[in-house]
Amino acid sequence: MIVREWCMYCGECAGVCPLNIIQVRELTLEFDEEKCNNCKICVKACPVNALEEEVV
Repeated sequence: MIVREWCMYCGECAGVCPLNIIQVRELTLEFDEEKCNNCKICVKACPVNALEEEVV
């Protein structure tokens, strides 16, 4: 899950996603939950902890 109030839309998560399923566009962060393999690399890369492990 994305905590939108914390997300800076910096793109760190998108840059480390091995499946390239995260897209940062203006003030939105989108990812394909069905294709996510729950590797948690994006969660660890987020500098402001805006990604929660349950969903991402």
